[in-house]
Amino acid sequence: MTKSIEIYNVSKKYKLYSNSKERIKDLILPKSYGKDFWALKDIDFVANQGDVIGFLGINGSGKSTLSNIIAGIVPQTMGEVKLTGQASLIAVASGLKGDLTGRQNIELKCLMLGFSKKEIKYMEAEIIDFSELEEFIDQPVKSYSSGMKSRLGFAISVTIDPDILIIDEALSVGDKAFAEKSLTKMEEFKSQGKTMIFVSHSLNQVKTFCDKILWLEYGKLKEYGPTDDVVLHYEEFLKKYKKMTKTEKKAYKKEMLSDKNVGLS
Repeated sequence: MTKSIEIYNVSKKYKLYSNSKERIKDLILPKSYGKDFWALKDIDFVANQGDVIGFLGINGSGKSTLSNIIAGIVPQTMGEVKLTGQASLIAVASGLKGDLTGRQNIELKCLMLGFSKKEIKYMEAEIIDFSELEEFIDQPVKSYSSGMKSRLGFAISVTIDPDILIIDEALSVGDKAFAEKSLTKMEEFKSQGKTMIFVSHSLNQVKTFCDKILWLEYGKLKEYGPTDDVVLHYEEFLKKYKKMTKTEKKAYKKEMLSDKNVGLS
């Protein structure tokens, strides 16, 4: 099988500052200021061409960070990322410029991807039709609702026909009819053997759509494997997690962020 995504020992570190002065000192002085925060730590996984992988994990587990790294939007701090083909990220407002209209955003994104003006003119009508934005397409994106931004981002991404499609909570906003239309389009991509990553809090969507699951827990890889197996373990975890008090959840997070990486028993 052809490997589509290869992730080896990928980590992402951010600096957390208590105030703006601390941030400035860290930039100009030799002494290090601020606190290191590892959003991802030593992530390894390989996706083959045609795999549909769901990213699961509670809020703050690093799903969007890993998605952005694969899409090339943010760089990893350490590790190696290898992609076979072009990747496109669909997330609410991802890559959209608020001061530009929807139509201008279409033109800008397509130009950045190397399409000619003639190709963009042809694609533009298809993108607008799929987005269903109609008269809003010539309004500034900053005036759009989250659902409208998601529609535009999704329409652009599926029309440019990427090899790797990354959908990060893009179907969690907007109306049900558009979500169903988008899932149908994704099924079409799936039948074409494209590689997809699907980030969603909807376990029903993940169960229906994904072949494999990558479960992240506070920046660390908890489990990666067939959907039925990993979802079963994740659901068992959620039952225990939801029963925890705020204090217990805080202690669990602290434990997971440490090097011990001890999970729930």
